[in-house]
Amino acid sequence: MEISFEKDLIEHCSLTLASMKTASLFCHTFSCPEEIHGNICLWQEILREKGIRLFLLRVCACTALVYVCRTEALRRDLCRGEVRRFLSAYGYDCVEPHSAVERLKQRLAAQADLGFPHEIGVFLGYPLADVIGFIKNEGRNFKYAGCWKVYENEGETRRLFAKYEKCRNVYRRLFQEGRSVLQLTVAV
Repeated sequence: MEISFEKDLIEHCSLTLASMKTASLFCHTFSCPEEIHGNICLWQEILREKGIRLFLLRVCACTALVYVCRTEALRRDLCRGEVRRFLSAYGYDCVEPHSAVERLKQRLAAQADLGFPHEIGVFLGYPLADVIGFIKNEGRNFKYAGCWKVYENEGETRRLFAKYEKCRNVYRRLFQEGRSVLQLTVAV
């Protein structure tokens, strides 16, 4: 078990581990493909009982893009009518989490040189209005930027970002004090 993968989980996924956010995304550097696949399989098994799934979205050279989600929360997010309609415009025929993530992987591969397909915000639990605002404004004209660029509900989102930062700090501290990722993961 590689400590840096655990550290990345805490650093980048604490909000998902705490069940405050549907999903998280992070890049992890590895020395060989077996290492990243081993970490994904290992943590998939460890966190399964807590309702968390890991997906390897993309591998470039020695860097992996890892998506960590609460599958039931993702299912709820993707099944909302307005989200279904939004995603269908990008070729998402199925909103079942595994199929939708597979489509996201295809979209990432197709846009490898262009960055991220912007609908990824929906997969990370961002408000649909902010995802649409980002797309329409091409990332400009936002009211506030924190975990994502905010186009609506600025005050409410600022308070949410403050809660997120507090959670991250608590998780970092507890991890440094010796708590394991599994101990810090909330069961839902």
